[in-house]
Amino acid sequence: MKKFFLAPSILSADFARLGEDIQKVIDAGSDLIHFDVMDNHYVPNLSMGPMVLESLRKYNITAPIDVHLMIQPVDNLIPQFAKAGANFITFHPEATQHIERTLQLIKDHGCKAGLAFNPATPLNFLDYILEKLDLILLMSVNPGFGNQSFLPATFNKLREVRKIIDSNFLDIILQVDGGVKVDNIAEIAFSGANSFVIGSGIFKFSNYNLIIQEIRKELKYAHSKSIH
Repeated sequence: MKKFFLAPSILSADFARLGEDIQKVIDAGSDLIHFDVMDNHYVPNLSMGPMVLESLRKYNITAPIDVHLMIQPVDNLIPQFAKAGANFITFHPEATQHIERTLQLIKDHGCKAGLAFNPATPLNFLDYILEKLDLILLMSVNPGFGNQSFLPATFNKLREVRKIIDSNFLDIILQVDGGVKVDNIAEIAFSGANSFVIGSGIFKFSNYNLIIQEIRKELKYAHSKSIH
């Protein structure tokens, strides 16, 4: 079966018990932990920095951590997040003057590199740096806040990016972030995504094992639908 990556967003976790809550979603079957970084500049909200990531590593969270930088500028913080324990670092093209240089900075610090696209950001940036990417993140909401509804226009954008990846025979993760729930994840997967950032769609439930089982069931259905 095609590999799907579940990436719970810690923005929706219980911050009073962050390490414990993150370990619970990992034990329930998550693949990555999505770490949202907001600066109240690039987006209208403020979240967490490298020290929080470092504290999770000290708590013995060993799962891959996928850092999404919704900040501007980005280059100064990339080494800090890499040192703190990031595995993936993703940024927005609008947040740097030199996309290729920022991608190389991420790789020079031992992390995999991703590029994130807001709903209205054109995809033509991919024309120049596609082969340097390990991950492409499509925002299915406008970034800055949790609990938003999935924007339907994302389906066409997902199909377009999946076609670009596959036609170039590249092994790039196609991630979607925003409004992903158990009742729409199958259609999102069928449209081409293989990594899913889920915040309240997991953390609002008391039984993480049960909701992740339901999500996996929907993904299995999407996979069966795609091969017929």
